[in-house]
Amino acid sequence: MNLSKNKAEWRWALIFLTLFLTAWWAPIESPRFQNGLHEALALTQWYAREHVILCLLPAFFIAGAIASFISQGSVMKYLGAGAKRVTAYGVGSVSGTILAVCSCTVLPLFAGIYRMGAGIGPATAFLYSGPAISALAIVMSAKVLGVQMGLARGIGAIVFSIAIGLIMAFLFRKDEAKREAIAMQMPEEEPARPLSQTAAFFAVQVLILIFANWGASDNGFFAAVYNVKWWIVSVSAVALAGMLITWFECSKFRVGLTSLAVLITALVFRDNTLIPFTIGLAGLAWTIAGTEGESGEWWRQTWSFTKLVMPLLLAGVFVAGLLLGRPDHEAWIPTEWINSAVGGDGILPIFYSSIAGSLMYFATLTEIPIVEGLRGAGMGQGAALALLLAGPALSLPNMIVINTIMGVKKTATYVALVILFSTLAGWLIGPML
Repeated sequence: MNLSKNKAEWRWALIFLTLFLTAWWAPIESPRFQNGLHEALALTQWYAREHVILCLLPAFFIAGAIASFISQGSVMKYLGAGAKRVTAYGVGSVSGTILAVCSCTVLPLFAGIYRMGAGIGPATAFLYSGPAISALAIVMSAKVLGVQMGLARGIGAIVFSIAIGLIMAFLFRKDEAKREAIAMQMPEEEPARPLSQTAAFFAVQVLILIFANWGASDNGFFAAVYNVKWWIVSVSAVALAGMLITWFECSKFRVGLTSLAVLITALVFRDNTLIPFTIGLAGLAWTIAGTEGESGEWWRQTWSFTKLVMPLLLAGVFVAGLLLGRPDHEAWIPTEWINSAVGGDGILPIFYSSIAGSLMYFATLTEIPIVEGLRGAGMGQGAALALLLAGPALSLPNMIVINTIMGVKKTATYVALVILFSTLAGWLIGPML
C-alpha cells in the first residue's frame, strides 16, 4: 500500500517538475514557438466550429442510444467474440461506406458498441472502417488521384479492417474470453420495444448524422444528394420528434417548442443552417435530460460519453495543431521535414508517410487535396497510398481517446497494425499504380 502511495507521490512530483522546467525554459520569444501556439488554437477553433456540432454531438446521442436501447445480449450475439465471423466482420468492415465519418466522430460509436460487449475484433474493424471507407472519399480519390488509386484505397481499407480485427481478436483472445464470461453472467434483458421501432429510431439518427455532414461535390449523384441534404435532415428530425412523443412519452410541450424554434430560425437564418441544427440538438437535450425511464437513461449515457471523449479529443486536436499545424500552415515540426521524409520511392518514405498520416488529423475528404499536393512535391505512389490508408483512420486525438476506452496495450497494437498494413500496401501495391 505504501509502495503504491509512494509511486503516486513521485508521479505528482514528476508532473510538477516537468511543468516547472517547461515554464522556465520555454522559448516563448521564438517565432516558431509562438506560431505553434497560434496553430494549436486555430486548429482547435476550426474543429470546434466545423465538427463538434454537426458531427460529434449527433454521434454522442447515437452512442448513448446504443448503450440505452440495445441489449448487451444482442450486441454479443452479432458482434461479440463468439458471434459468427462473417456477420460480425461483415458489418464492421463496410460500415464506413454508410457512415462516412472522420477518425474522431467514430469514437463515440466505437465506445458505445465496445462497452456493450462487442468483441475487440469486430469493434476495431468498425473503428478502422468507419472513417477509412467512405463512398464519397473513394470516388473523389479515383477522380482526383486516379482510378487505380481510388480502387486500391477502397479495397485495401476493407481488407485491412477485417485483417486488423482478426489479428486483434487473436492477440487478445484471453482478455476477450474474460469479457465474454463476465457478460454471460449478466441476466438477459427483454427489449422494451419491438425491433422495428428500435431500428427506425436508430435509422433517423444515423440519417441526420450522415446528411448533416454530406459534403459538396461535382459528381452527379453526390451533388444531387447535397442539394436536398437539409430536406432529408428535416424529415428525419420530424420523425424523431414524433418518436419522442409517441414511443418515449416525452413532453409534448418541450418537443413542440423545440420544433417551433428550429422552424423559425431555419426561416430567419436560411444561409446558416448551423443555427437551427444547434437549437435542435439543444432542444433534444432539454427534452430528455432529467426525465425518468428510457429517455432519461438515454441522456445519462449520452452525457457519460460526452464527458469521456470531448475533453480528450479537444486536447488531442490542440496538441496535433501545436506539433503539425494545419494544411499549408507550419507549427513546431517544420513542413520540410515531413515533405522530405515522405518524398520519393522506397520503403522508408512509405513508412514515414504511414506514421505522419497516423498522427495528423484529417477531416473527411481533406486528405485528398493534401496527398495531391504532396505528390506534386515528389511523393511516390506507394507513400500516397500509405497516407490514404493510415491518415483518415487514425490521428493523434483519436489515439488519446482510444487509449481511455481499451487501454494502452490494445491501443498501441491497433496503431501499430494500421501503420504496418498501410506501409506494406504502399510498398507492395504502390509500384503497380
